Amino acid sequence: MRKLLLILALACSFGLFGQSIDTIAVRSAIERQLVTYPGSTLQDIYKSFYQEHFGPGHIISDTASVRRYLMKELSEMGEIQSPYFEPTGCQGDYVRVYLSAVADSLITAEQLLDAFVRSANSRQKPVVSWMEKWQAIISIIQANKIELKGFETDLPLLTEAARNSQAVHHSRRYNEAYHPHYRIVERSIFERKLYPTLK
Repeated sequence: MRKLLLILALACSFGLFGQSIDTIAVRSAIERQLVTYPGSTLQDIYKSFYQEHFGPGHIISDTASVRRYLMKELSEMGEIQSPYFEPTGCQGDYVRVYLSAVADSLITAEQLLDAFVRSANSRQKPVVSWMEKWQAIISIIQANKIELKGFETDLPLLTEAARNSQAVHHSRRYNEAYHPHYRIVERSIFERKLYPTLK
């Protein structure tokens, strides 16, 4: 079984699933998340790589409701320590931009909203299926013996979610520890529209 997992990890690194997956980059991204957010579970790893794969989600046509939700979240989030931004997954195709950047007046809510909506409406269909990528990520976690609390319990549930390309929330453990408030922005849009005032 261990040998099979190593073969799968190597297959991923050489692109046998239709898209090159850098096993070192995947491992480094997971290890970085566990250092930054030690309360992370497999569910939170799933979420980060899922966001990188799919971006912010569906095309947004009703920006008014998205704006209302953003303003509501800003008014309710309170005093929270968080970075202003961080990459998702291991490729950095998408960036989590935290609402703390708005609260600290580095960017406006309208700037973040515009970048978020542009990102949602610009996503290209991924070359490889999410299920294939998730299986590769799991094989890398197992081959490198990366320990995650609740791994055995979470794995079958998340594998089923991956089979249906289903999004998940952060784990309760993660939410209670870090209170995440952010929006997903495509990297090139982030670099043009937001990064100059956040760097």
